[in-house]
Amino acid sequence: MTLPLSLEFFPTKTPEGAVKLRAARQQLYALKPQFCSVTYGAGGSTQEGTFGAVREILAEGVDAASHFSCVGATRAGVREQLSQLQAIGVKRLVALRGDLPSGYGAGGEFQYASDLVAFIRAETGSAFHIEVACYPETHPQARSPESDLKAFAAKAAAGADSAITQYFYNADAYVRFVDEARAAGIAIPVVPGVMPITSSTQLMRFSDACGAEIPRWIRLRLSAYGDDAASIRAFGLDVVTDLTERLVAAGAPALHFYTMNQSAATLEICRRLGLG
Repeated sequence: MTLPLSLEFFPTKTPEGAVKLRAARQQLYALKPQFCSVTYGAGGSTQEGTFGAVREILAEGVDAASHFSCVGATRAGVREQLSQLQAIGVKRLVALRGDLPSGYGAGGEFQYASDLVAFIRAETGSAFHIEVACYPETHPQARSPESDLKAFAAKAAAGADSAITQYFYNADAYVRFVDEARAAGIAIPVVPGVMPITSSTQLMRFSDACGAEIPRWIRLRLSAYGDDAASIRAFGLDVVTDLTERLVAAGAPALHFYTMNQSAATLEICRRLGLG
């Protein structure tokens, strides 16, 4: 089976972390990813690390996408950063509103991600392939599923090329969301974001922070395993392999893996799927 894959990493904070990330990337390149994306901290706090990792990935011969958030940003600042990314050779962006850093009030010249997408298009034309985020289980700050879908539609109308979803563990939520997006006139590809399960505490912490739903049966099973890391990893591989099989069967145009800077789980899931 062939299906486009993409991989997400986050900037490291230590030299040791950078060495481990390079090793993980080299292992994951066996999957021949379409591109690798690098996340961006709240308020652009990791910009230097993000751009540095993007440079490394490009130098390794793989297409790289920089996350690009606009919260608190000015048009002049965004214009300068876009120029930097073009100079590096970046041709793909993941355009986001972004999270406010702790203690940071509202501000900046962009209110929504759709404003950022429109500005990038106006400034750079078709220089970038623009990815945006979407939420099969509804953005945690959205007033309603309907308003969340309207926000997604606005990003598509502003010039987004494709979308990557927040991770989820209910394949039906993805299928229903895509159906609703198509009914709303949103035609861009919707790529499911896949989060391998390797740590119970990490998964709970991330999901509580971002609003991703963990089905009760998964929570109960993970809780029952306690500190048995091997059983958690084995269970996680089975759950996520089954999920991705269902997504592929449902017509997902690609898969985007949130690798957490690790290689083993993503490699094994793709091996089971016959990918890479």
